[in-house]
Amino acid sequence: MNANEEQKQQYNDYVKQVTPTHNLPYEMFKAFLTGGVICLLGQLIRNFCTGMGMDQDTAGAWCSILLVFLSILLTGLNIYPSIAKWGGAGALVPITGFANGVAAPAIEYKKEGQVFGIGSKIFTIAGPVILYGIFTSWVLGLVYWVGKLIGIF
Repeated sequence: MNANEEQKQQYNDYVKQVTPTHNLPYEMFKAFLTGGVICLLGQLIRNFCTGMGMDQDTAGAWCSILLVFLSILLTGLNIYPSIAKWGGAGALVPITGFANGVAAPAIEYKKEGQVFGIGSKIFTIAGPVILYGIFTSWVLGLVYWVGKLIGIF
């Protein structure tokens, strides 16, 4: 074996050593548990609000507001990134993950000023989600409208 092949082998051994291995069922369980806890918290907030006499729509609005507030607060205290790292998609998919995606770049680039920091970086993560969410809604609305015109829906 020449020196070049030996160096490649050493590199491949190093890559195998430092590449993390994942237990997919365990990672899925953690995501399910994390998302479930967030949803449970949301349901508790909603039940509390309806218990205070609010109608379902108002209670749902307060639930969303409080979940977003808690997510931003935990992001500011540098706790939410740890939750997201442990819970994976379970912490990133609900509304709390979206709030984290907006707040984290704003906090990170705050030192660069209002315009070139926060203003230009705040939607680096959430921007594509908003863009493609609106675009997909438009396409599906168009499909539904055409379907109504030709009598499918």
